[in-house]
Amino acid sequence: MRKIQFFDTSLRDGEQTPGVNFNPKEKIQIAKQLEKWGVDTIEAGFPIASPGDFAAVKAIGEAVDQMTVAGLARCQKKDIDRVYEALKGANFPQIHVFIATSEVHLKDKLKMTPAEVLASIKTHVSYARERFEKVQFSPEDASRTEREFLLQAVQTAIDAGATIINIPDTVGYSNPTEFGSIFKYLLENIQSEQEIIFSSHCHDDLGMATANALAAIENGASRVEGTVNGIGERAGNTALEEVAIALHIRKDFYQCETNINLKETKRTSDLIARLSGMSIPKNKAVIGGNAYAHESGIHQDGFLKNPETYEIITPALVGVEQSSLPLGKLSGRHAFNARLVELGYTLTAEELNLAFKKFKVLADKKKQIDNTDLIALVTDQTRKAEAVACLKTVQLQYASHGFQGAIVSIQPAAGETSETKTASAIGSGSIQAIYNSIDLIFEQQPVLTQYEIQALTSGEDAQAEVHVALKNPATQQTVYGIGIDFDVLEASAKAYVEASEKFKQIGA
Repeated sequence: MRKIQFFDTSLRDGEQTPGVNFNPKEKIQIAKQLEKWGVDTIEAGFPIASPGDFAAVKAIGEAVDQMTVAGLARCQKKDIDRVYEALKGANFPQIHVFIATSEVHLKDKLKMTPAEVLASIKTHVSYARERFEKVQFSPEDASRTEREFLLQAVQTAIDAGATIINIPDTVGYSNPTEFGSIFKYLLENIQSEQEIIFSSHCHDDLGMATANALAAIENGASRVEGTVNGIGERAGNTALEEVAIALHIRKDFYQCETNINLKETKRTSDLIARLSGMSIPKNKAVIGGNAYAHESGIHQDGFLKNPETYEIITPALVGVEQSSLPLGKLSGRHAFNARLVELGYTLTAEELNLAFKKFKVLADKKKQIDNTDLIALVTDQTRKAEAVACLKTVQLQYASHGFQGAIVSIQPAAGETSETKTASAIGSGSIQAIYNSIDLIFEQQPVLTQYEIQALTSGEDAQAEVHVALKNPATQQTVYGIGIDFDVLEASAKAYVEASEKFKQIGA
């Protein structure tokens, strides 16, 4: 069987999702989980973009053990040098060099002739090859590039030292038949004395990103690029979890294998969802809340007789398991820490003390603490450790058949006034009253475009996870916030505070 490599760009292309911004600690956490999931290469960022991106790429390169860590660079020497500086301490560094090749990009964006683009590819891929053993080249907007020129660009990159060629469907324009034929054409016509890895990078503008990626594999690609949950620019990228499961379930057809540890799929997906603030649609393939639910009577009857009648993926395959933890309010610090280590978390002494205190508070409210609760607790703590504003208290005044009142207190960002800010407001409901109060504290008027509650576990004592999205009506920019708490109103307030702080940062 052919081995298909997985290249994850959740921290680069995924972070280009409007409103998504991972802090440095979150990026390290995501990178380590992706390594545990079995990703072969992680695109850690675009080092020339900002000092923060440079620092994150450098930190990830030094934090992971087995994964190749890639940095993105335009066909410019300063970009390449910046990637080299960021990754010189990595165990397995790689550079990803790109330049656009489609007519519309050459004419209207780059203002370059085809000959100038080919010269740039030769110069900069050669320059990168002098500094990196693994050099990947991408002809941006390849799916809208004239075939003969695309072949010229790819051949030029290979001749200059590139051993990985990525073919991007940058604007999600292609379809499986057409995209597959691009790979077939290139593989039949390139000339190289060494093996060249061909990779796909698809966007989902027409809803065909996963299908296009699989078509590329059918036609010779041995690497797939994408993101967890399909996050990314506009409609997003190829959802890697979908490709991983498709290759596994239809191994008879694709005749391929991967290094992906499928049991870590749901945990990886949940982590990205929580840290990005973007909830997973219930009907999302593989990891959606309804992916393993059967409501139709006919389906239920068949499923009860034989699950294979209506279920081609077992929940356990992707890590959707309701395993419980023998942890409660009488559990000690050692057992608590041992379980966190088992779940893949290594905390400092200070972080462990804080997490244990929160665990005890939660254990007083819940009858039993399970894996999902612990993961949510640690993830939420990681987010709040970097937060610049913190919810302190929420007080409510409720009256049936009338307006509700709320008093909210928020601890401002470090560096601002240390005094807690408090405001009160009314609303048609408790949530509206809370959010009106928070708007008064932040002195801004965003538009709430999404409010979603989901229970982390089953039962009446489940923790609530709330997702909100706020839009700036002037700029149309959207930001996301997430809050987790035993109390739904508290979780709702936390989510809105986080989103409001991001709203302030985008210049609302």
